Amino acid sequence: MPLARAELRKALATWGLSELEGDALLVASELLTNAVRHATPPRDREIETRYVRRSDGVRIEVHDACTGQPQAGLPEPDADGGRGLFLVAAIADRWAVAARGGPGKQVWAELSVKGR
Repeated sequence: MPLARAELRKALATWGLSELEGDALLVASELLTNAVRHATPPRDREIETRYVRRSDGVRIEVHDACTGQPQAGLPEPDADGGRGLFLVAAIADRWAVAARGGPGKQVWAELSVKGR
């Protein structure tokens, strides 16, 4: 995850979107953590991140080869986990799960700079 976070920081700085860094890093971390914990891809497949510049912000994508569909839900108040997608939904402008050009899925979230 450190490499993915460093790449996102660099992309945001290059695109002049450093003001999104805190929220974008949190969203990327939550999506990656979900993929690592819940997506069980075949041994010859990896989890991939992609960052796409948008006119008003960034799209963060996490691709994996698992077909399971993540769903945001309200975690139990005393639960140790289960808040990742809840946080993503609260921070991102929008997020969804989509098909990809190979096996598995992509989970993406979009963040925008307010006022642009």
